[in-house]
Amino acid sequence: MTGFLDRATPGVRGLHPYEPGKPLEELEREYGIRDAVKLASNENPLGPSPRVAPLLAEAMGELARYPDGNGFALKQALAGHHGVDTAQITLGNGSNDVLELVARVFLAPGREAVFSEHAFAVYPIVTQATGATARIAPARDYGHDLDAMAALIGGRTSVVFIANPNNPTGTWLGRQALLQFLEGVPPEVVVVLDEAYVEYVEAADYPDSLPWLARFPNLVITRTFSKAYGLAGLRVGYALSHPELAELFNRVRQPFNVNSLALAAAEVALGDQEHIRRALELNRSGMQFWETSCRRLGLDFIPSVGNFLCIDVGRSGPEVYQALLPEGVIVRPVANYGLPRHLRITIGLEDENRRAVAALERVLA
Repeated sequence: MTGFLDRATPGVRGLHPYEPGKPLEELEREYGIRDAVKLASNENPLGPSPRVAPLLAEAMGELARYPDGNGFALKQALAGHHGVDTAQITLGNGSNDVLELVARVFLAPGREAVFSEHAFAVYPIVTQATGATARIAPARDYGHDLDAMAALIGGRTSVVFIANPNNPTGTWLGRQALLQFLEGVPPEVVVVLDEAYVEYVEAADYPDSLPWLARFPNLVITRTFSKAYGLAGLRVGYALSHPELAELFNRVRQPFNVNSLALAAAEVALGDQEHIRRALELNRSGMQFWETSCRRLGLDFIPSVGNFLCIDVGRSGPEVYQALLPEGVIVRPVANYGLPRHLRITIGLEDENRRAVAALERVLA
């Protein structure tokens, strides 16, 4: 033993590496399966806008050059799309990168972050890595209990993380409840509203948070091109906030943290809202199919407004996950989120959904 573990910072010593979903190639190699179905990582089964591939082929000629470190063109496009100033935008290598920037700026030993039980795994990771203390509010109906979260905010609280919709549960917060919560948060506490799945939401009471930026200078809205826009492999996300917050995030942001292909692809994808409409239609019909199938199989599920469904399989989720692998189906066990009997299943193409339901029915029989 080299003893390097003892030399690591206390927060890092207690961490375990984030475990991504099993890749298709690994499953097919391990089990000798072809045409496996991956419904584990909440990717858009349609892929990116058809406008993206030709642009990437053109951009390949400039790979020897560094990308625009300020992301001027993408920021201009985002500013126009959302009606904000470019000074309010922080670009990241996926929205995970932006969440880490928030933690690096505002969290440290002696400070606290508040988030919910069953919330996105990155919140406890970035909190612990910075040496800050996590204050975790018990969930209500698998979602955020804003009253419980508000009760945890104290003099040491620096950041509150809220996922709306939440991953992995798919739960969401309505406009009035979230607005009332923001009004009660001390102005020196930064509230991160993680909206990675916002493009999929059709709930009538889901809030349009963008106008709140002018009212709450402590609000940070994070979004991504990895989900509905189908660019998970290129890793590009962003934050919208008060310019003073964005300036702080840019102090610790790595130079060229978003590569040139990702910048170009995101700009083009943002301009193809018809593709987002098609993705939403596919997700709507796929969600209906999964909900109907769960009822037919007698399985409880958590109502979701994302592009995934969290299903109670009635027994060990990790064991059912393992049993599905030889069937050629990859889903996501969420025992690490405190949901040992649930599987999170991404809404796929029609044939993928049918194959996955059939496999699940065989495994549970």
